[in-house]
Amino acid sequence: MSNELRRLKQDEAVTAAHDEAVARGEKRVLRKTTTGELHSYPADEIGFTPGSGQAQVRTWWGMAVLAVVMALLTVGSVVGMFLLPISRGEGPQWVGLVLVVMGGLFSWYAVGLARDEYRAKQVRQERGSPEPGS
Repeated sequence: MSNELRRLKQDEAVTAAHDEAVARGEKRVLRKTTTGELHSYPADEIGFTPGSGQAQVRTWWGMAVLAVVMALLTVGSVVGMFLLPISRGEGPQWVGLVLVVMGGLFSWYAVGLARDEYRAKQVRQERGSPEPGS
């Protein structure tokens, strides 16, 4: 039996088991692993799904780095648009408030994604599940 035929039969078996689990009310996600095999993941084993663009963050620590960079940019924006003008006796640049709020919200969101991926990675390691692909 060829590898492709074996992989197809394995994918069909995983899909059938996945559909049965979903019918029982389990929350599961059907995804390919990093090796290309199909796997049915329980919801707590999936952190975040990388996008399909060129540059992707795939790990919890990568998302944490992104959150820290965004937080530093947000703090720098607060200093540059509000604190520096006030210290010189000028009024704050209120136009920049939208950017500060957006940066802060993105930082908070990225921290949440990093936390979820970290927890999901720990659960996958405990259960011996393969790493999901992108």
